[in-house]
Amino acid sequence: MKALKVEGKRIGKVLDQAIETEKMIEKYESLASELLEWIEQTIIILNNRKFANSLVGVQQQLQAFNTYRTVEKPPKFTEKGNLEVLLFTIQSKMRANNQKVFTPREGKLISDINKAWERLEKAEHERELALRTELIRQEKLEQLARRFDRKAAMRETWLSENQRLVSQDNFGYDLQAVEAATKKHEAIETDIAAYEERVQAVVSVAKELEAEQYHDIKRITARKENVLRLWDYLLELLKARRQRLEQNLGLQRVFQEMLYVMDWMDEMKMLLLSQDYGKHLLGVEDLLQKHALVEADIGIRADRVKSVNMDFTEATNSYKPCDPQIIRDRVAHLEFCYQELCQLAAERRARLEESRRLWKFFWEMAEEEGWIREKEQILSSEDYGKDLTGALRLLSQHKAFEDEMTGRAAHLQQTIKQGADLVADNHFGAEKIKERIQDIQEQWAALERLSAVRKARLQEACNQHQFQADANDIDTWMLDVLRIVSSVDVGHDEFSAQTLVKKHKDSRLLPPEKANSEDIQNRLAGIEERYKEVVELTRLRKQALQDALALYKMLSEANACEVWIDEKEQWLNSMEIPEKLEDLEVVQHRFESLEPEMNSQASRVAVVNQVARQLIHSGHPSEKEIKAQQDKLNTRWSQFRDLVDQKKDNLNSALGIQNYHLECNETKSWIKEKTKVIESTQELGNDLAGVMALQRKLTGMERDLAAIEDKLDDLGKEANRLASEHPDQSDAIKGRVTEISGDTMKNREESLGEASKLQQFLRDLDDFQSWLSRTQTVIASEDMPNTMAEAEKLLAQHEGIKNEIRNYEEDYQKMRDMGEMVTQGQTDAQYMFLRQRLQALDTGWNELHKMWENRQNLLSQSHAYQLFLRDTKQAEAFLNNQEYVLAHTEMPTTLEGAEAAIKKQEDFMTTMDANEEKISGVMDAGRRLVADGNINADRIQEKVDSIDQRHKKNRAAACELLMRLKDNRDLQKFLQDCQELSLWINEKMLTAQDMSYDEARNLHSKWLKHQAFMAELQSNKEWMDKINKTLMAEKPDTESMVKEKLASLKTMWDDLESTTQTKAKCLFDANKAELFTQSCADLDKWLGNLEPQLHSDDYGKDLTSVNILLKKQQMLENQVEVRQKEVGELQRQSQALSQEGKGSEEVDGQRIIVETKFNSLQAPLQKRRENLMASREIHQFNRDVEDEILWVEERMPLAMSTDHGHNLQTVQLLIKKNQTLQKEIQGHQPRYDDIFERSHHVLKKDGPMAEQIGQRLSDFRSLWDQIKKETEKRHERLNQAHQAQQYFFDAAEVEAWMSEQELYMMSEEKAKDEQSSVSMLKKHQILEQAVEDYADTVHQLSITSRGLVSDGHPESERISMRQSQVDKLYAGLKDLSEERRGKLDERFRLFQLNREVDDLEQWIAEREVVAGSHELGQDYEHVTMLQERFREFARDTGNIGQERVDAVNRLADELINGGHTDAATIAEWKDGLNEAWADLLELIDTRTQILAASYELHKFYHDAKEILNRILDKHKKLPDELGRDQNTVETLQRMHSAFENDIQALGTQVRQLQEDAVRLQSAYAGDKADDIQKREGEVLDAWKKLLEAVEGRRVKLLDTGDKFRFFSLVRDLMLWMEDVIRLIEAQEKPRDVSSVELLMNNHQGIKAEIDARNDSFSTCIELGKTLLSRKHYAADEIKEKLLQLTDKRKEMIDKWEDRWEWLRLVLEVHQFSRDAGVAESWLLGQEPYLSSREIGQNVDEVEKLIKRHEAFEKSAATWEERFSALERLTTGKVSQAATLPVKSAEAPASQLEGILQRKHEWEGHNKKASSRSWNSVYCVINQHELGFYKDQKSAAQGIPFHGEIPVSLKNATCQVALEYKKKKHVFKLNMAASARAQTLPTSVSVTSATSESSPGKKEKEKEKRFSLFKKK
Repeated sequence: MKALKVEGKRIGKVLDQAIETEKMIEKYESLASELLEWIEQTIIILNNRKFANSLVGVQQQLQAFNTYRTVEKPPKFTEKGNLEVLLFTIQSKMRANNQKVFTPREGKLISDINKAWERLEKAEHERELALRTELIRQEKLEQLARRFDRKAAMRETWLSENQRLVSQDNFGYDLQAVEAATKKHEAIETDIAAYEERVQAVVSVAKELEAEQYHDIKRITARKENVLRLWDYLLELLKARRQRLEQNLGLQRVFQEMLYVMDWMDEMKMLLLSQDYGKHLLGVEDLLQKHALVEADIGIRADRVKSVNMDFTEATNSYKPCDPQIIRDRVAHLEFCYQELCQLAAERRARLEESRRLWKFFWEMAEEEGWIREKEQILSSEDYGKDLTGALRLLSQHKAFEDEMTGRAAHLQQTIKQGADLVADNHFGAEKIKERIQDIQEQWAALERLSAVRKARLQEACNQHQFQADANDIDTWMLDVLRIVSSVDVGHDEFSAQTLVKKHKDSRLLPPEKANSEDIQNRLAGIEERYKEVVELTRLRKQALQDALALYKMLSEANACEVWIDEKEQWLNSMEIPEKLEDLEVVQHRFESLEPEMNSQASRVAVVNQVARQLIHSGHPSEKEIKAQQDKLNTRWSQFRDLVDQKKDNLNSALGIQNYHLECNETKSWIKEKTKVIESTQELGNDLAGVMALQRKLTGMERDLAAIEDKLDDLGKEANRLASEHPDQSDAIKGRVTEISGDTMKNREESLGEASKLQQFLRDLDDFQSWLSRTQTVIASEDMPNTMAEAEKLLAQHEGIKNEIRNYEEDYQKMRDMGEMVTQGQTDAQYMFLRQRLQALDTGWNELHKMWENRQNLLSQSHAYQLFLRDTKQAEAFLNNQEYVLAHTEMPTTLEGAEAAIKKQEDFMTTMDANEEKISGVMDAGRRLVADGNINADRIQEKVDSIDQRHKKNRAAACELLMRLKDNRDLQKFLQDCQELSLWINEKMLTAQDMSYDEARNLHSKWLKHQAFMAELQSNKEWMDKINKTLMAEKPDTESMVKEKLASLKTMWDDLESTTQTKAKCLFDANKAELFTQSCADLDKWLGNLEPQLHSDDYGKDLTSVNILLKKQQMLENQVEVRQKEVGELQRQSQALSQEGKGSEEVDGQRIIVETKFNSLQAPLQKRRENLMASREIHQFNRDVEDEILWVEERMPLAMSTDHGHNLQTVQLLIKKNQTLQKEIQGHQPRYDDIFERSHHVLKKDGPMAEQIGQRLSDFRSLWDQIKKETEKRHERLNQAHQAQQYFFDAAEVEAWMSEQELYMMSEEKAKDEQSSVSMLKKHQILEQAVEDYADTVHQLSITSRGLVSDGHPESERISMRQSQVDKLYAGLKDLSEERRGKLDERFRLFQLNREVDDLEQWIAEREVVAGSHELGQDYEHVTMLQERFREFARDTGNIGQERVDAVNRLADELINGGHTDAATIAEWKDGLNEAWADLLELIDTRTQILAASYELHKFYHDAKEILNRILDKHKKLPDELGRDQNTVETLQRMHSAFENDIQALGTQVRQLQEDAVRLQSAYAGDKADDIQKREGEVLDAWKKLLEAVEGRRVKLLDTGDKFRFFSLVRDLMLWMEDVIRLIEAQEKPRDVSSVELLMNNHQGIKAEIDARNDSFSTCIELGKTLLSRKHYAADEIKEKLLQLTDKRKEMIDKWEDRWEWLRLVLEVHQFSRDAGVAESWLLGQEPYLSSREIGQNVDEVEKLIKRHEAFEKSAATWEERFSALERLTTGKVSQAATLPVKSAEAPASQLEGILQRKHEWEGHNKKASSRSWNSVYCVINQHELGFYKDQKSAAQGIPFHGEIPVSLKNATCQVALEYKKKKHVFKLNMAASARAQTLPTSVSVTSATSESSPGKKEKEKEKRFSLFKKK
């Protein structure tokens, strides 16, 4: 027992040590885990680079880091050391206890902790560096933030101060102060602008802080925004202050302007309040001009006032620099002052206008009065002319005076009307105006009476002088004419004869008494007889001359015609018809040039025949010669015509045959070309694609076929005609037609016609829609004409579009019908789309019409506007010319120049009147356009107003210039009169100063001459007075010049008079007595001669003699007046002689006798004058009656004439003559009335001629009434004749015009080129328009003819026939016009097509040059450029060329379909063009392919070169370094993988290059192919080398990596094995079973670790073998390492096996000892029970004892097995003790792993587990043991779930838990020890594992069995 006790204590001690060791191990594992976890967490924390974004935060983090290093880390370091000590202690204890040395699990080794600690140290160092760097950055940011704050504070302070400065509006209150404030503000602006850089510096600092993510960036940003806001606010304040300052400155300037305006208004008011309204007209005009300037200045100031008001309004809108009320008051005051000023100006103008009207009236009245007085003096003159010239001159002067008087009368009436208006307006000078008007009217009436009297007297004097002069002239002239006409040589004297007739008729205008005198009658008879002889001789000579002239003319023309006929006949006779076509065309051309010559010669022949007929009809003396010449010429002409026709027929026949053969050849070649095209379509199939392709090829072929058929028909007809004309060539002619017949093309085309109807419809629809869109685009154009030509061009184009729309209307209807037919009843989507297209087509068609109408309206308005502008330019040219003339007219300095200037100005004003109608027409047209709402109405109105103003201005300027010229003429006339008078005075002064009167013999004659000289001076004194009174009153503006001239003349005249008086006194004083006696004798002698004349009874026999006597009487009276002065002078001389003492009675007696005789003659003188006046009145009356009767008789034949004219000119002439006659009758009516009024006065005297006068008056009355009636009747007859002749004239004009147009229409002239065709077409269009316009003329003519017929005109039938001829002619003309229009259109379109074809062919040729270029490029870039350019060229060529070719084809097809005469030529052009186009497209395609091939080749070269360079570059970049360790190798491998990825793209390029090379080698041969192959070979060689280098490096890197990985594995395994060996060798000796089991468990753990390392060993060994098999470059080293590893492993396994065998032996010993003790203890415990005698007192006790015994038996049965085992153990132990342990061979075992849910149900027999919850565990079944782990990782690491040992599955049962319903898929596992568990499987995986069997496995199982008992 004691031994057992000791053993128990020992066992307990061993167990206590094992338990303590277990606790220490658990402590180590927990501490190691915690330390490693802390290290990992700390590394994660230390690697965190998210630092605090502030200096304080970083400093705190740095402080925390320092705290970690000083506070937190040292304990952990101590703990790490304690762990090492603890591990050493554990291992030491276990070695001491002979237990298996504890080895921490993988990852918790000391080495692992050391590695983790090293990583911690590294992370710590990096953390410290990062914190230091971040701290430096944060310190810099803080410094930058402080600098920002300092700058921001400075900027804010500065900005705030400047804001306060800018916010102050201390601008001042006057202009100077505001301007100074403006300059100051500009200085502030400059300063602020310079400060912007500093603000931007703050912003840049803030941006830098923001970029560095400063922690207080919000504050920085806010402060930056505050600075920017203050800056922006300062700028806004600055801008606002600038605006306010400018407004204030503007206001002050406005105030200043207002002051200036007010001052100016005050000055103007003082000027306008003046009371000076002028003292004469010039003064008033001057004041008005000044006032006009003032008004203009006021008008100009109005704009300034308005601008001031507007400025004030703008100033008070927003900013108010001052009180708005002040501004409004000033504005109101300014406006009031301005209105007051305007009112004063208007009032002063009104007063000045009234003053001007008054003074102008007075001035005009004074001018009229002066003119009347002047003319009265002229009319009072008794000078009627001394000869005919003088009388005519005076009469013309009097007519000019009457014209002037007529002109003056209108002006005078207007002036009087103005005066009356002034009186009616109650003018202040009304009384003076009335007096002035009355005075002027009286003076004007007196002037009219004087004018009538003087005119009658002048007419009588002219008649008398005219008769005498005419008679003398006629006598002289007729003698000369008789001498001429009597000669054999005839002269041309019809005009002279007519002049003689007129003179002969004029000779009848003599007075009756003179005309009836015997001398005059004899003279008239001789003149008439001689005149008749002259007329007859003249007529005969004229006829002879005309006949001779006509004969010579006819003979010369006939000879010229014969010469031309001879020349042409010679040419025709020598001409032979050639056979060649070229020669025929030359001859034909000569014949064509012959036709115009023949036409001209035909007209000459017609002229000869006409002249000959006229001569024969007039009875020419050479009638036979004329007839013979005429017949000869006509015969020659007809023969020549026949010869020409014959030659022409032969020529046309030969030309027709040649043309026929030529057309046959052309048609044959044409058919062959089309046949080739048709034959090329035979290979096409009959499917849709083939049909469409065929249709495209045969497009337009049908039209060509129709043209060819028409051509064949024409050739057939031509062949028949030529065969009939040329029977000898009929076979050859008809054979040509049969050769060219064929129908291949037609049959092929017809066979495909039906197949493409729908396609044709769609193509037509596309064409129509494209045309519609193009037309809409053209119509929608916004182009407006800028010139007349453009307007007409656009209108013509627009009208052409309308015609085109009309032409397309039929196509549109056909297309609609076809579309409806196609889409009817169809529901397919394509047909629905087609229906939508048709609807869109309808919409577009309607919109097109609307757009056309709108555009037409716009263009019409523009055309009207351009017409207006053209007329406006013409009118402006007129106005410019007028303005130039008016501006450059100068005042002449001579009278002749003044009169010429007036004449020129009057002509200019006449031209202005003529142009006024045109200008008015322009203005009327403009107003009509404005009224019609033209789009340019504003411009038109502006032009009209401008022209109207300029026209009125020019009219006023012209009138004013004319007045100034007349004033200048008056002034020049005055100056000339003054000059003449001064010359006359100087001449007379010389006479007056002649003092040669000393001799007495001629003293009396000098006295008489001097008396006559004095009388002349006295008579010419009126000249001086007239000059003195004329111009001063009329022209006040010339007053100074006139006064100067008049003063000079007055001085000279006074000198002359004084000189004359002095000379008279001297002469008288020289010999007074003798002079007195001589004077008395002369007077007495004169009185004696005068007395018989006064007592004569001769009072005149006719009017002429009476007038002569009256003139003599007037001369006598004038002489009497002069003599009366001499008588008075004699009285003064007598008194002077008496005073001198020389007088005597004889002297007085002589004087008295003379005075007595003189006084006695006064009464007979007066009586004779009265008798002469009475005689003149009677003779004048008879003369007037005879003149009027003679006048009526002369005009009576004209009034009664029945000659109404045979043409319009004669009728118009007769009407004019009749109108003239009527006007003459009306003009003679006053004379008729005057004669009958005077007849009453004459008949009252009852003279001897009263009865004769009465009879003549009755005859005169009857003749007068008759001539008036006859003129009226003749007027009616002439009007009817005029209507008829006017119609005939118009009809003849119409017929002539239409005949002329017909000649043009029938002309066969053809255009030679397009320009001439366009010209001819334009001419024809103009002609067509003229024909259309002429319809109105024809219609008007028709209306006129119907009117005449309806009025019953005498020539109605003739008029109707003439009208029908005109209508027929006009209809024929229109037909001809349309026919010629068609021909011209055809010709024009032909030339247009020719031009288009030529241009297109030239364009195609130019393109062919480019397309045919052989340049293929020198390199890749060059060929790329060429390809791009050619692609653009091909695109442009295709787009433009196809459109142009299609257009030309359409035009050609239209011409061919329209039946053009040159259809064959057009078809040839078309075919040639299409072939050229196809050739160009083929060339373009070929060039494109060549360039593409060249591009591919050069691209291949370029790519090959580039790839080769890249490959070489990559090869160079490939490194040779293999790495120093595993990490560097992995880095190099990654780099190499990236490098390989990079060259993958390069490999794709190389493969593409290979494909390109293969393709190009198949396309090229020779040197090119060799070059391509060579380039490819170079690239492939380089690529292959690169791949080999890359692969070699990759292999080397892999080998190196494997080498280093192998070395690493070997090193790790070697270290591990050394540790394991040390661990195995370091185990202590066990003292009991538990320590043995602990050591075995530890040793088994080592085994498990070794087994776990098997994979590593396998991997390492396999890696080494693989490297050796790959013949690694370090194979020797690898082999050595591999041997070391295997040896070391073998050593480790041997040591473990030895240790394991030893532990098994020790365990069995200790197990036997323990089991034996237990068994012994059990036996000892059961012995008292078996030795007990207790049987039980009752049944229950017995039953209990039975049960107890049954339990004992069961326990004994159990212990029986243990005893048996103990016996076997003892046996085995003995046997094993005798022998060494034998190692069992390794056997593979299968392993099953997976996750299950487990529930522990039973812990022991009849004892349920304390925890029966479900747990998820990772289960591993390995070698019939079930181990439980937390997860797969724990299973790999060998960490069991809750430290449970694996459960043996031997003798265990497994069955499905059917009774358990809570979970599915539950099974029960019953262990041999009755342990029960339920698991729910989730996933299971089976793996195979290889492990070495443990020799002590059975013992372990037994241990488990036995360990189920409770320990005591």
